[in-house]
Amino acid sequence: MIAVPFALAAGAWQGAREHRRRMTELRASTSRAPLAQALTAALPLACALAGAYLVAAAGALLACAPYASAGGPVPTVFAGVALSIAACTLLGHVAGRVMPWRLTAPAFAICGYVLAATSGSRSSSGLTELAPSSLRLLGDGYLPVWWYPLVSALWVVGLAAAAVLAHAARRRATALLPLAAASAAAVLLVHTGDGTVRDNPLAHRQVCDESTTPHVCVNATHPGLLPEATRVLSGVTARLKGVRNLPVRFEDLPGPPREDEAELPMLAPFGWWSVRGKVNDPEWYARQGAGNLVRRECGETPSDRRVRATDQAVLRWLAPDHAGRDLRERSVASARQRGDTEELAQYRAEDRAYARLAALTGDERRSWLGRYFATARECGPDASEVPSL
Repeated sequence: MIAVPFALAAGAWQGAREHRRRMTELRASTSRAPLAQALTAALPLACALAGAYLVAAAGALLACAPYASAGGPVPTVFAGVALSIAACTLLGHVAGRVMPWRLTAPAFAICGYVLAATSGSRSSSGLTELAPSSLRLLGDGYLPVWWYPLVSALWVVGLAAAAVLAHAARRRATALLPLAAASAAAVLLVHTGDGTVRDNPLAHRQVCDESTTPHVCVNATHPGLLPEATRVLSGVTARLKGVRNLPVRFEDLPGPPREDEAELPMLAPFGWWSVRGKVNDPEWYARQGAGNLVRRECGETPSDRRVRATDQAVLRWLAPDHAGRDLRERSVASARQRGDTEELAQYRAEDRAYARLAALTGDERRSWLGRYFATARECGPDASEVPSL
């Protein structure tokens, strides 16, 4: 997104250098062929920009290596992008020679950003695949097919080679060969469409810690986060030790969990929910995990006030958090200010249920929780089936 427009603009500015410095006649009087002159002027800049990209990519990979997903980088992606950047520099260089105006470079930069925006859209048109380095991956669930980065680079490199030969070669017909290669690559990219990516097999597997109840499993694309997830959920799993009728595991796979599983709170995308192998908000994460155990997300809440109070009491006991407590206090104050007696009665019922649950002995609480979790997987349970506090 940054390097391609910059390469187009830098190449165009470099290509118009002789015209700006009034060296066109001097260049024409030298013994070198026009093609050699063009490549001598253009290739150093093209190689410098491609090298700068590779250095930046290597630095980013090294910085992220301790916390990266499983599977490792795909080298052909970086090679394809570097070739595309070099090719865009050559295209800009030819444009600068043909149109040696000061506005050529800014215009090419703007066009480059338009291409980048087009390639980032979710348009159904296969033409978006023709933008340089237009690979779109969402998370760790997908991988590029092995040939895609090289074919994408061939499309841009072929255009650049055809433009250079058509502009500077003695036999301009030789430009037809790289143009044909670019056309073949373009046809393949347009007709392949979404087939340029494939499912990551690791995204359909899990790694699990079976020392807890329920077991804690994370997606196999980020196994390094398993100890952190287990640590953050340790408060919840410790309170559930010895309780019957629990889900077997916290699962972290695409799609909804099975009947005997609970969904693990979100760990990805990195930088949002987790940074450098650590969960950003452990209390929130533990509360989300407990919430996935207490009552399945069904798009509705139990209609019975006692059942709702029981659910909230169990959730507060499993995963107390300061943010939730502060929010609850503000909600109670707001209900008092509005004079909402029904909402205040619900909060009082939740407080009474929580106090009774906390007052039980260990054995009594484990027995009661076992009866509770026997009904906790139902969206709208019969109120008589949910044990009371």
